[in-house]
Amino acid sequence: MLVDTHCHLDFEDLVAEQKGILARARHVGVQQIITIGIDLPTSRRAIALAEANGEIYATIGIHPHNACALSSKVFQELLTLGHKSQVVAYGEIGLDFYRDYKPRPVQISCLHEQLNVARQLELPVVIHDREAHEEVLQILREQKAWEIGGAMHCFSGDWSFAKKCLDLGFYLSIAGPVTYAKAQILQNVARQCPLDRLLLETDAPFLAPVPKRGKRNEPAFLIHTAEKIASLRNLPLEEVAMQTTLNARKLFKLPKVDGKTTSERNE
Repeated sequence: MLVDTHCHLDFEDLVAEQKGILARARHVGVQQIITIGIDLPTSRRAIALAEANGEIYATIGIHPHNACALSSKVFQELLTLGHKSQVVAYGEIGLDFYRDYKPRPVQISCLHEQLNVARQLELPVVIHDREAHEEVLQILREQKAWEIGGAMHCFSGDWSFAKKCLDLGFYLSIAGPVTYAKAQILQNVARQCPLDRLLLETDAPFLAPVPKRGKRNEPAFLIHTAEKIASLRNLPLEEVAMQTTLNARKLFKLPKVDGKTTSERNE
């Protein structure tokens, strides 16, 4: 069994093929999927998908590309959405100093505000960090983010940065780029990270792994990322699958499954 801890099933490319995508995911053992909110509309859509499909769970949040000051109305809606039973984390939130679609001070302020929302909701956070490693770490430390926990989504740093994230109690979520030939720094992280602190994700429809690179990504392709990590660590695929699934269940409080579909929302 595998858990895709981060994808975007509400994106148009995936919505159009939803039944087939879910069937293909089940076929390779991906039996639980977390679909991610990046603003209020996508957060609502993520929850709707989770309400309609037992194997899907949702997150809510405002991506740094959409960063804004949280008005009282937005704040209240996030709190309301966060209390839905299908919501298992707060994010994708963070900083993106590569694209810089929003001014950096706005991104920083929005991240601080949303960490406060996540704390009120008692939800772990899903952190987006691109070209902002030290700034993200500083904010997580200031906010004592280890008290709520979380995952570094699509981890892209080196081992030195990885250790700092692990020291904060965070999990490292590894996506398709670990399968790319030139991704030696990420592969080194995947080798060295304690197995009980690793998560797997696709970030679908983006970043399809080898041998699907260049195609639209989907949860079924998670098997290739899992196989690569197993090879890098010289471990059986089953061991990587089992432990990363246990990790996802622990962090996101996912229920056990019966081998076919999600059993119940609450254990």
